[in-house]
Amino acid sequence: MISFKQLPIEAKAAVAAGVVFFSMMLSRSYLAEKLDFRTRRWLLRLQMALFANTLMLMGSLHVWRSTVTTFTRSSAASSFCFMLWKIAVFTFLALAHSSFFTLLFLVAEEPYFFSLAAYTCLGAYIILIFFLFTLGSVEQAYKFLAGRGAKAGTGNKNRTALKPVLAVLLTVVLTVVGLLNASQPPTVNSVEIPVHKLPSAMNNLKVVLLSDIHLGPTVGKTKLAMIVRMVKALKPDITVIVGDLSDAEAKIIRPAVEPLGELDSPLGTYFVTGNHEYYTSDVSNWFELLKSFNIQPLHNENVKIVSPKSTSDWFCLAGVDDIEADVLHYSGHGMDLKKALKGCSSEHAIVLLAHQPIAAKWALQERPDINLILSGHTHGGQIFPLNAGAYLLNPFFVGLYQVGQNTFVYVSPGTMYYGIPMRLGSRAEITEIILRSP
Repeated sequence: MISFKQLPIEAKAAVAAGVVFFSMMLSRSYLAEKLDFRTRRWLLRLQMALFANTLMLMGSLHVWRSTVTTFTRSSAASSFCFMLWKIAVFTFLALAHSSFFTLLFLVAEEPYFFSLAAYTCLGAYIILIFFLFTLGSVEQAYKFLAGRGAKAGTGNKNRTALKPVLAVLLTVVLTVVGLLNASQPPTVNSVEIPVHKLPSAMNNLKVVLLSDIHLGPTVGKTKLAMIVRMVKALKPDITVIVGDLSDAEAKIIRPAVEPLGELDSPLGTYFVTGNHEYYTSDVSNWFELLKSFNIQPLHNENVKIVSPKSTSDWFCLAGVDDIEADVLHYSGHGMDLKKALKGCSSEHAIVLLAHQPIAAKWALQERPDINLILSGHTHGGQIFPLNAGAYLLNPFFVGLYQVGQNTFVYVSPGTMYYGIPMRLGSRAEITEIILRSP
């Protein structure tokens, strides 16, 4: 029987990741209600950081072998430039690994440069791993098709060296493109959506949809102030924030949230939780902070949006807690559609705010009379190559979907980004939704 010490380091990392994952599940199932919020918050974040790092360790070993070890037998291995290259690769990997810990120690009104650098390296790390794997697969396919009869020679060595060089070059180019794309203000996307049973007096009602701002290590007050200015310029009747507003505790990041107090939509500003609000384990404090800015959380509840022209014309705006609250056994929270839609009948139009598209799907299975659901969560994949995974994991990916004859779902690609200050194959968006009466 092979002992743990005899296992290769990749196998040890996999075992460690499994142990951390098991401890996360154990904490969620048995310790959730036994620990105070502060301890629970730190434990959850520490476990997530350790889990991510143990998984990344396997990839980092592959990166090191591909970009450093491969060249140790070359004539340039003893040069000063190669030494600098090794230092650069090590620093890159160290920064990528440290990114997950910035949530614990480096969150303030504005992002720290270290956090921006660490998360940029994390984004580049994901892209680099993808290209190393893809090019490696192409190389193996070529060898298989070409046959293994020929002896390894200079040509094979050149191809082996070409793979990491090409992967690094592609990574650098895409990283720069992604950084430039994410540094631009969100695009304003105007969408007209017919809403069944919307009163004619409320035709052309304007709703501005925000989602996934992720105030935290790499998004601060300056970017939020820019978003608020753009929203105010649109002059919406209603503003809704469908989750993942922040990745940090309310007390720590309060100064960065202050621009939200400038939102002044005449029919109100509303908020529902996302999964990241529950990762902070500080939802109650966030609710109180948002209320102080005249933003109403919809905690499995609804409000009547009454037409300024006639008090008899209205529709039901409802919001549900994010489904992650159920997974985390977050006391007093969890998606409760029946409670959220209490008093909302099919005689009036129903608009539901639900952070995750999977929650939108479940809601429609239970209440097919919902006319419009506004969601976020997917980020449109945010960066290549994560787009494919986000597309496969969500029943609605990004944009407008029609479900049945009288129901629509709109999924925002996110107003900012999570952690990694990059966008590849997606664009940050502020959505201007014009509600049309049939």
